[in-house]
Amino acid sequence: MTRPDARPVWQNWGRNVQAHPARIARPGSTAEVAAVVRDAVAAGHTVKAVGAGHSFTAIAATDGVLLRLDRMSAILATDTATGRVRVQAGASLHALNPQLKARGLALPNLGDVDPQSVAGAVSTGTHGTGDKLFGISQAVVGVQIVTATGDVLEIDEQHPWFGAGRVTLGALGIITEVTLQCVPAFLLHAREEPMALPAVMEQLDQLVADNDHFEFYWFPHTEKTSTKRNNRVPPGTPRQPVGRFRSWLDDQFLSNTAFEGINRVVAGRRSWIPRVNGVAASTLSAREYVDDSYNVFVSPRTVRFRESEFAMPREALPVVLDELAAWFGAGHENISFPIEVRFTAADDVWMSTGHERDNCYVAVHQYWRSDPTAYFAAAQDIFTAHGGRPHWGKMHTLDASYFAGTYARFGDFVAIRDELDPGRTFSNAYLDRVLG
Repeated sequence: MTRPDARPVWQNWGRNVQAHPARIARPGSTAEVAAVVRDAVAAGHTVKAVGAGHSFTAIAATDGVLLRLDRMSAILATDTATGRVRVQAGASLHALNPQLKARGLALPNLGDVDPQSVAGAVSTGTHGTGDKLFGISQAVVGVQIVTATGDVLEIDEQHPWFGAGRVTLGALGIITEVTLQCVPAFLLHAREEPMALPAVMEQLDQLVADNDHFEFYWFPHTEKTSTKRNNRVPPGTPRQPVGRFRSWLDDQFLSNTAFEGINRVVAGRRSWIPRVNGVAASTLSAREYVDDSYNVFVSPRTVRFRESEFAMPREALPVVLDELAAWFGAGHENISFPIEVRFTAADDVWMSTGHERDNCYVAVHQYWRSDPTAYFAAAQDIFTAHGGRPHWGKMHTLDASYFAGTYARFGDFVAIRDELDPGRTFSNAYLDRVLG
């Protein structure tokens, strides 16, 4: 798609961000990335890399040179003794997961979708859920970055910038290769069932602590939730995946086809939403199955939406959900998308939402044809009142003054950015806002 002036147009998956780069480059190697960066700097252009475009912020937007790294998708090295895998940054998680399985390996945790590139997932702090587990960046043990001078920088566990290199926001350079600490491939037993919200909150500590991965979806304007408990199984347990028809019914038809149709209708009839949510929650029945970890973690998501998600101290969750319920109850707006709640352990990655804090994550969504502004602003006010840290790839309106007081190593990260990219080759309006 091009504009009349022949500039290409790029837009993200959520259709809420557009960019008009001067040109799009598709390098096939680190050396080619370095050459593109040097040429761009000489021409006075900024440079940004994009993956799947699954971020809802403008973190990858540029009017300079847009790098698409889809030609850089190979696994470069595998050390089966240590479980370490070096992969090019443009590889999608969707393609990578079965390749890891073929090597007897897996990532220890994943989010609930997998189109993201490895570099995109790492740069924005993509996470899953688990009481004692972390986001994907905690599995990173090395990154290769092309800097603004076109030099190639290797940051590993011994490097003083290792804490900054695992969630970079794309601000330090172009990530071209990533080394991941994997674990032996494993199966998960999935137990999914409806549960009343008061019962979930009453048993929450136990549900989070007693399951390897626990999360739930709360349907606004109701007290209904859908819970997910995923746990590793003993060695030798056979796979028992969801049957073909049940998978189509639950994951394709109900969760996507029917849900898309419902959202199209209620976008123009919002007074119907509370009743529709109650009916939708009631259609979800309990099920159990055993499958490869990535097949359990990841769900198909074809209904387009926008999202805002914040990490908060776990103890804040009951109050946060009560305040959201009060906002709904006051009649401000009817919301058709469930609210997703997840949990992770504290990590040591400087710009990770989990830095030095056990978190709950609360994600709010709005159908892409509906304006999310009022809802997301109200949610953000609630989240920030409890020390919320927004996911770097999801919508928020906060700036550097907020993050300087929320991240203990924020100043150190900015100092490294100043050293590596003083001319702001890799910046854009979003990074100028969040990093200063």
